[in-house]
Amino acid sequence: MRIGITCYPTYGGSGIVATELGIELAERGHEVHFVTYANPIRLSAESPRVHYHEVEVTNYPLFQFPPYALALASRMVEVTESAKLDLLHVHYAIPHSISAMLASQMLDGRLPFITTLHGTDVTLVGNDPSYFPITKFAIDRSPGVTTISEYLRKRTVDVFGVTNGIRVIPNFVNCDLYRVVQDDGLRIRYAPPDEKILIHLSNFRPVKRPLDCIHILARLNKTILSRLLMVGDGPERGPCESLARELGVEDRVEFLSKQLQVAPLLALADVFLLPSEQEGFGLAALEAMACGVPTVASDVGGIPELITPGEDGMLCPVGDTDAMTDACAALLGDADRYETVAGAARQTALTRFCASKIIPRYEEYYREVCGAATPDAASVSSV
Repeated sequence: MRIGITCYPTYGGSGIVATELGIELAERGHEVHFVTYANPIRLSAESPRVHYHEVEVTNYPLFQFPPYALALASRMVEVTESAKLDLLHVHYAIPHSISAMLASQMLDGRLPFITTLHGTDVTLVGNDPSYFPITKFAIDRSPGVTTISEYLRKRTVDVFGVTNGIRVIPNFVNCDLYRVVQDDGLRIRYAPPDEKILIHLSNFRPVKRPLDCIHILARLNKTILSRLLMVGDGPERGPCESLARELGVEDRVEFLSKQLQVAPLLALADVFLLPSEQEGFGLAALEAMACGVPTVASDVGGIPELITPGEDGMLCPVGDTDAMTDACAALLGDADRYETVAGAARQTALTRFCASKIIPRYEEYYREVCGAATPDAASVSSV
């Protein structure tokens, strides 16, 4: 199939999932066209079946704010006609699904599209009174809708009263790229052999609660010498640096900013920290689990669908840094238990969330949506 993908090309879960999906689809023989305002952050594959089309927005003096949604819709039409797309897959409801709907109407309804909801487009943006009506409209008018967890599907139904069917297709991980690796040469750059490494990966927004990671490190170091790698960047980075100095652990925290390749960093860690206030799924935790790294996370949103507490990770109440510290200590202080949980984390990724298991579910849904939109389903191109 020829598939168009639109996402936020930034350092966030929805953009990463969309980019990895496009790369995986191309590996399976599909032709993929990314339509965004910038090259997606992880789009480094040199596959001849992956293409990028930039959306340019002209900033006329008349416009107080550049009309990106309209420029995106026009670009979607151009790419659809030039590349003969079979389907658009947009990630995040606003404004992408509205742009896709406009593009489809401009093409007389000949362009089916799927909207994937990732979390904050429902839990935060969609609940904003300014965006609620148009978010609901976008979801209702999408020929196909997916969510990344059962939690998010239920939340979408509850918040928006959606009547059309929503398909749950969870996030996935490339289990060949994210794997258990013993790289003592890389690990020694960040910690001595007798110390443990905690890691946190996010866009450092308040909802991710990165400050909690600093508190956990400070308390854990009273019993288990540890260091913390903070991967990413965002509004909470400055406050995290200040808190580390305040708690006297600034020499045990390393801020690594945004990283294109996170698998090697995740693989060298002992525990992944995900103290988020809300998560639609918890992609970064899945990537860590695929590397055989247990996660200590908040018991919220879609995370319990990924982590079985005590078996392949640990779940604690949101904001309870004492409980999260105790969970880290319980894992790191018992070598046998740690090996069991770490092995189970890897197995969860392998058996339930590998790309090889999830991508076919997207392909099946693409065919279903295209078939419903096309009188002669055989006319839809296939691999």
